[in-house]
Amino acid sequence: MMPRTLQRLSCLGRSRPILSSRTLFTRTLSQATKSNASIPIMKLPHRPRSNVLANLTRATNWKSKFKSTMTASNTSPAAAGAVQAVVTHTKPIVAYWLYFNAGMVFAIVVVGGLTRLTESGLSIVEWNVISGMKPPRSEQEWRDEFEKYKQYPEYKLLNRHMEIEDFKGIFYWEWGHRMIGRFIGMSIILPGLYFARRGYMTKAVQKQVLFIASVMGFQGFMGWFMVKSGLNDALMKEVGAVPRVSQYRLTAHLCTAFIIYAGAIFSAADILRNDKLAKGTYPKHVANMINSSVLKQLRKYSHWLGGLIFITALSGGIVAGLDAGLIYTEYPKMGKGYIPPKSELWDDHYKKDTDHGKWRNLLENPVTAQFDHRTLAEFTALCTTGFWLYSRRLPLPPNARAACNAMMVAVATQITLGICTLIYMVPISLGAAHQAGALALLTSNFWTIHALRKVPL
Repeated sequence: MMPRTLQRLSCLGRSRPILSSRTLFTRTLSQATKSNASIPIMKLPHRPRSNVLANLTRATNWKSKFKSTMTASNTSPAAAGAVQAVVTHTKPIVAYWLYFNAGMVFAIVVVGGLTRLTESGLSIVEWNVISGMKPPRSEQEWRDEFEKYKQYPEYKLLNRHMEIEDFKGIFYWEWGHRMIGRFIGMSIILPGLYFARRGYMTKAVQKQVLFIASVMGFQGFMGWFMVKSGLNDALMKEVGAVPRVSQYRLTAHLCTAFIIYAGAIFSAADILRNDKLAKGTYPKHVANMINSSVLKQLRKYSHWLGGLIFITALSGGIVAGLDAGLIYTEYPKMGKGYIPPKSELWDDHYKKDTDHGKWRNLLENPVTAQFDHRTLAEFTALCTTGFWLYSRRLPLPPNARAACNAMMVAVATQITLGICTLIYMVPISLGAAHQAGALALLTSNFWTIHALRKVPL
C-alpha cells in the first residue's frame, strides 16, 4: 500500500518523469499559492513563505551542516592545540626512541671492538640473516660449525691448536655482535613504522628516520663485506700473511656506525627542542643568548672540531685494522725519537707499480698509521683545549657551558686512555675503553654543536 500522499501525487500525471521530492514540493506549494485552493497534499501549519523556504534550504543542505558541525566539534581550543601538535612537530616519545637506538649503537660499537680484540670476528664464516639467529645447540651442530671454520685461513695459519671449547668462546662474541645488530634493525624499523602510521612524526622526521634505517641496512651488508675480506684463501699464498679483515672495510664499517649514531642523536635533540618551542616552554632569554652574534665564531669552530674528531676516530680504525698499536709501545717517543725514521714512514714496500708516490703508506703501513693517529689525536686535544678556553670568555647558557666542559673532560680522558693502551700493549679492557672513549668524545661534540645551534624564533 502506498501512502495516501504519494497516491494523490501519482494521479497528477503517470506519464511524466519522476521528480525529486524537493522539486515536487516546490511546484505543489507554488500552485497552491497561485490558485488559493486547498490541495490536500499535506497539512502544513500556517507560516510565512520566507520561513518555509528557509527551512527547505536548511533541509537540502543537511550534509554540509553535518560536516560543518563535526569540524567545529573537532576544532575546539583544546582539540585545535592537539591537532597542531601532530602537524607542526614530532611527539617527544619519538626522540626518546631515537636516543634508545643511539645507546644501542654505542653498545654495539663497544661489543664490536671487543669482538675484534678477542680475535673473534672471523669465527662465523656465513651470513644467514634468519637461520643465523640460532646458535648451535647440540654437539653435532657445534662440530659442524667448527668444521666450517677450519676451512679458512685464520684456523689454518693461526689456530690449529684450537679445540672446540675455545671455538665456542670466539663464536659467541661474533654471534652476540650480529644479534645486537639485528635487534637494532628491528628496533628502528618496527617502531618507526608505528610512529609514522599514527602520525607521531612530521614529514621531515620521517625522512630522517628513513635515512637512518637505510644506513642501518647498509651497515649489515658492510659488516659481512668486512668479514668476507678476512676469509680470502689468497692469504694462504702470501708469505707471513696474517688473516684479518681489510682495514679499509673495517673503517667503513665503523664510519657507518658513527653516521647512524649521529643521525639518531641530532634528530632526537631537534625533536625535543621543537617540542618546547611549540609548547612555548623554551626560555626566551636562552634563545636570545644562543642567537647572539657573539657566538657565531664559537658555533663555527664546534663544527670544525667535530670534523677533526671524526677523522681522528676513523684513523683509529685504520690503526685497529693493521694492528698498528703494537708497533711502538712507548709515549711520547716512537723508538729513539719523536718521529720514526723516514725509511719506516715512507717504505717502498707499500708502493705499487701503478701508484704515483708513496701515499699507500698512510693507509697500509702500520708505522705511518700509528704516527698519523698520534698526531691527529694530539692536534685534536690541542684544538679542543683552545675551544674550551675560548668558550670560557663568552656568555653561554648553562646547557652549552656544560657541553663545552664535557667535551674537555672527554678529550682529556681519551688521550689518557690512548697513552695507557699503547704503554700496556693494547690489553682488551683498555682497547675497548679507548674505542668507547672515541664515541664519548664525539657525543660531547654533538651535544656542543646542538647546544650552540640557533633557535628559530
